[in-house]
Amino acid sequence: MNPIKKVGIAIALTTAILMGVNAQSVSGDWKGTLSVQGVSLDLIFHLAEENGIYSGSMDVPMQGATGIPVDKVETDGKSVKLGISVAQIVFNGTLQGDSIVGNYEQAGMTLPLTLKKIESSLPGIAALVSSEEELQALKLSDKGEYNYKVEDYFTKPKASSFQLSPDGNYLSYMEKDGLKNHVYIKEIATGKVTRAIEEKKEPVKGYGWVNDNRLIYVMDNGGNENYHIYAVDIDGSNQMDLTPFEGVRAMILNELKDQKDYIIISMNKDNRQVFEPYKLNVNTGALEKLFENDDPANPIQGYDFDKDGNLRGYTRMVNGVEMEYYYKDLQTGKFNLLKRMKWYDTFTVLSFNYASKDPDDAYVMTNLDSDKTEIVLYDLKQNKSIRKLFSNPDYDVAGMRLSRKRNYEIDYFAYEGERYVILPQSNFFRDFSKKMAAEFKDVEYYVTDFDDNETRFLIVVQSDKVYGKYYEYDTRTGRFSLLYDLMPQLNPNDMAEMRPISFKSRDGLTLHGYITLPKATLEGEKVPLVVNPHGGPQGIRDSWGFNPEAQLFASRGYATLQVNFRISGGYGKEFLRAGFKQIGRKVMEDVEDGVKYVIDQGWVDPAKVAIYGGSHGGYATLMGLVKSPDLYTCGVDYVGISNIETFFASFPEYWKPLTDMAKEIWYDLDNPEEAKIAREVSPIYQIDKITRPVFVVQGANDPRVNINESDQIVTALRAKGLYVPYMVKYNEGHGFYREENRMDFYSAMMGFLARYLK
Repeated sequence: MNPIKKVGIAIALTTAILMGVNAQSVSGDWKGTLSVQGVSLDLIFHLAEENGIYSGSMDVPMQGATGIPVDKVETDGKSVKLGISVAQIVFNGTLQGDSIVGNYEQAGMTLPLTLKKIESSLPGIAALVSSEEELQALKLSDKGEYNYKVEDYFTKPKASSFQLSPDGNYLSYMEKDGLKNHVYIKEIATGKVTRAIEEKKEPVKGYGWVNDNRLIYVMDNGGNENYHIYAVDIDGSNQMDLTPFEGVRAMILNELKDQKDYIIISMNKDNRQVFEPYKLNVNTGALEKLFENDDPANPIQGYDFDKDGNLRGYTRMVNGVEMEYYYKDLQTGKFNLLKRMKWYDTFTVLSFNYASKDPDDAYVMTNLDSDKTEIVLYDLKQNKSIRKLFSNPDYDVAGMRLSRKRNYEIDYFAYEGERYVILPQSNFFRDFSKKMAAEFKDVEYYVTDFDDNETRFLIVVQSDKVYGKYYEYDTRTGRFSLLYDLMPQLNPNDMAEMRPISFKSRDGLTLHGYITLPKATLEGEKVPLVVNPHGGPQGIRDSWGFNPEAQLFASRGYATLQVNFRISGGYGKEFLRAGFKQIGRKVMEDVEDGVKYVIDQGWVDPAKVAIYGGSHGGYATLMGLVKSPDLYTCGVDYVGISNIETFFASFPEYWKPLTDMAKEIWYDLDNPEEAKIAREVSPIYQIDKITRPVFVVQGANDPRVNINESDQIVTALRAKGLYVPYMVKYNEGHGFYREENRMDFYSAMMGFLARYLK
């Protein structure tokens, strides 16, 4: 038996008094390899001494386990004893130079183990990170009798990510096994289930069918976002890393329904700053580069392929802030310049019109002649619109769907207003929508998958109170059948209402958002408020639907405010542009105006308002505490920017071509006036204005917001005496993906909020 298996990784770290001196010899990081039944396991011990007291933890990288508490550290300068009492693990060794030679014992088993002193390779300043003991104490502050625990909202569903094979004979899904989520294949006719993908050290970030016999899936390393694409047969055999390139990010561009063994991907393999398209054989891994992206100063940002895998058009960035669209002349093979526009303008080929005899006809989403994006039928050869197909006066269009089976007729158009709206176009989808509306009342429903014959459909039903239920619809019987309830432990009757709101900003803009209200507000009680600015900030928006964070907050009696401030997506390009060079300024005023609005409605207690967000939302948390120190009682900064200068300096390579665009959105640091503003809205330079406690949370491998952003704000705030607990996960990136880390984070956050909102 693997002696590490019994070790729990969420146990509170405790400390023990040092028996003897010689702290210099034992403090530091020690690595050894344990051989267990032919399997080699690396163990890494982190030992630290402070004021004569030792503390320690252990990592098991192969199992993705970090921070296992070592609660006994004893040394007399020659011998060393380490203990993990809950797992009955003891290591006894003798110091020999830079080694500790000894034996590892557990459950009657004794194995030789030599630890070698190593230099820590942990990102950031590890000494800043709060101890497990401190974070555990924080969690315990979330006191009370509640109907639901943190785990009820954030545990991954027992099964999820249901998909149909192209021929409709198989159903695939992810199923939990402890903290792992493996992919299984069920043969629908027989019920036989096979595990196709075993999740090991790294989480599977996504998977899908390529053909009836082969799946692809995506993983990175510790959240670094350098994704690799893997393939495996449905019986679990013939597994391959199709993009085995170090430091390279691979992304899937197109499936090729008529070329069953191929997909089109993009990679920055030859130049880390630009992405080029490849045709990839999912059986052999053979790659064929389809086009050269050979000008990093003016890089291609997007490629348009037709259903046969032919490159028909591409979008190139020029001058850092403009886009050019090139379209291929089918007679000459030459790519000709069709459009030149600003980067925030839209001219996107959604699909070529395969129902037309003219191969140059395409469905295009554009706002070149309007503020809101529209869908038009476009003649790309003649460079002219044939006719407008769909638009909405208040919101950007969200997309459309074509039926491959029914000669690519249009099934529906969609847009997102207060809620997501689908407008049926084909007779088939009108009938289908009527059946769904009759079957599912007071909820939203989405078609998530279907087989190639469009016989079997998978539908997800959800609302602000329903996390999600999968249904299967069979066109041959016309019947719906419940496939899976993703969160059966959450009773919709216990969940809080998410209510759309709109209000005027102080300078006259109409703003939209959502307030999630605990039931106490319906009885006239004023409740504490958590303000939750979204990330991005550009082009992202908050939406109506089940929000686990807001529901968790509501379960503790807190309302949640989400404002789609200027620069948010979905409201037209003028609304987007209204937020340029206003990050930290008018964007924050929009958030504050939203707080004032909900206070004026009588919903919330103005003395108990917290602010929390991730990425730009983490930055907005810090800036909220800078701009309005009397408005907020505390803040939670999750992978947030603290210094615009260092944020720009740490862009990953594939972001560097976008620097000029980022300057238009944020601030141009090469312009003295704007550089001054950037400092004024960088929280690190406004430390004197922050007077409230801040909980800072960071993924160590974050490629977007470097750990230095969190390290520097923690250092500065603690230097002025503020309470700043700091959580870092060393196997995560831009946000926490692993279930155990999310539980840790939300449990600690609920304790932190309870201290200042209760």
